[in-house]
Amino acid sequence: MRRNLPWIVAGLALWAVLPLVVPRNIADLLVFTGIYTVAGLGIGLLLGHCGIVNLAQATFYGIGAYSSAYCTVMMGLPSPTGFVVGAVLSMVLAYVIGRPILRLTGYFLALGTLALSAITSALFFEWDWLTGGTLGIGGIPKLDLLGFVLDRPSRFYYFVWIVAFACMAMAHNLVDSRTGLMLRAMRDSSTAAASLTVDLQGLRTRVFVVCALFGSLAGSLFAHHASFVSTQSFTVERSISFLLIPVIGGATSLPGVVAGAVFVTFLPDFLSKLGDFHQILFGLALVGVVVAMPNGLVGVAVRLWQSLRARRSGHAG
Repeated sequence: MRRNLPWIVAGLALWAVLPLVVPRNIADLLVFTGIYTVAGLGIGLLLGHCGIVNLAQATFYGIGAYSSAYCTVMMGLPSPTGFVVGAVLSMVLAYVIGRPILRLTGYFLALGTLALSAITSALFFEWDWLTGGTLGIGGIPKLDLLGFVLDRPSRFYYFVWIVAFACMAMAHNLVDSRTGLMLRAMRDSSTAAASLTVDLQGLRTRVFVVCALFGSLAGSLFAHHASFVSTQSFTVERSISFLLIPVIGGATSLPGVVAGAVFVTFLPDFLSKLGDFHQILFGLALVGVVVAMPNGLVGVAVRLWQSLRARRSGHAG
């Protein structure tokens, strides 16, 4: 710990100074990186530690966003109410839907979560009395923390990343606990885990509920930052984007989720400056990362660090 202390202090100093020295558009991208980190954490828990592909995260992301929008704009309630309502609705839905869906395995389970995302996307569009349909809901107030209004990206940055770090700490405690050990046992061999009296169905459902909680929090953060929500933000494509985060960064690594969020946030913005074919370039970049880095960006960084340490040890010897 003492050996890594200088790196930790340097990292915290960089985190604190970063939004103050970068342009506004970069600060805005850093905010979205934090929001996508929160949403991607749940996907990473399911994928990296349960072996479950979840394509329904946009459902809970949308529930959190619309809950915050409706509670604050339509009902005039305080902002925390929307966070709580969205989280409760998402977790209840994840539990009710997760019990039958999580009985499936493999491709069938992925298709089940994909169907859930498609259904809720259609409901968001059809229930215009609740969601505003394609017109959406605007005028969502900025968060007010004891009189300090988060009305600029540089201000919202600190709040969203504190939430992201808290969610990462929660995920870390889950992974390092006895529950995390059972999750890895279930991922590696569900038959062996079941023979040890591990409640596979209950365990999967609990992690799915945690995933829904993270998705809802990310949606509420998005609503208050953007001040506008519409159906275009909660489509199946959004669920796929969230799935890319742990896949690119490293599904079993919490820092990998941050790396994946940086990738899916900054790279499309950079490529968009190159012209109309930027989506093709982004697709090629995804293929390149998946093929060349099967363990994700963090896996490559770990291998490079181990190689560097081995060389230093060899020279010292």
